[in-house]
Amino acid sequence: SHFFVKLLEQKGLLLRHYTQNIDCLERTAGIDPELIVEAHGSFHTAHCIGRKCRQEYSQAWVKEHIFRDEIPRCSSCDSLVKPDITFFGEGLPSRFFELLVEDFARCDLLIVMGTSLLVQPFASIIDHVGPHVPRLLINRMRVGESKAPGAGFDFDGRFDKSLHRDAFVAGDSDEACALFAGHLGWIDELVELRASHIAKQGLDLAK
Repeated sequence: SHFFVKLLEQKGLLLRHYTQNIDCLERTAGIDPELIVEAHGSFHTAHCIGRKCRQEYSQAWVKEHIFRDEIPRCSSCDSLVKPDITFFGEGLPSRFFELLVEDFARCDLLIVMGTSLLVQPFASIIDHVGPHVPRLLINRMRVGESKAPGAGFDFDGRFDKSLHRDAFVAGDSDEACALFAGHLGWIDELVELRASHIAKQGLDLAK
């Protein structure tokens, strides 16, 4: 599914990719970081927690210390070094709020994949697109459904039978993306994109 998003980018169809994931898989798939909004941060960078220091460290630096079973500490002030991920109770990155209004005003198709849509404020961003913008949920189960008009998905037209803009595809995101790529005539491109990227990374294609 991450390579499907990358394919959308290559075809000039990706306005932005918003994610709650902190595992950097979007970056691993080669998606332009400028098109990614990591709403809950990520392990891509880390910072010293010292208020007067805040020195930045790379993912590789943190990983090296963790694999040596060492607590990452700042080389400048000896404070702890924390990955740039958002814990419960912490504010979301400013980039999330800076781009949200502009991006969702321009969005003409919203695709939502692999989420519980339970954690706010991320869960409610599906309501920020225009009232006539189609919204597609690809997930193992139906989530984020309306409890009131204008709030959440309305797959069954409970609140507005004249406007049926929400669709649900049940199942695995990877399989669904491959299916869509097939219908769009992109399946060969998707397979080649995944294979070439994995080859560059020196990974086992079967994984």
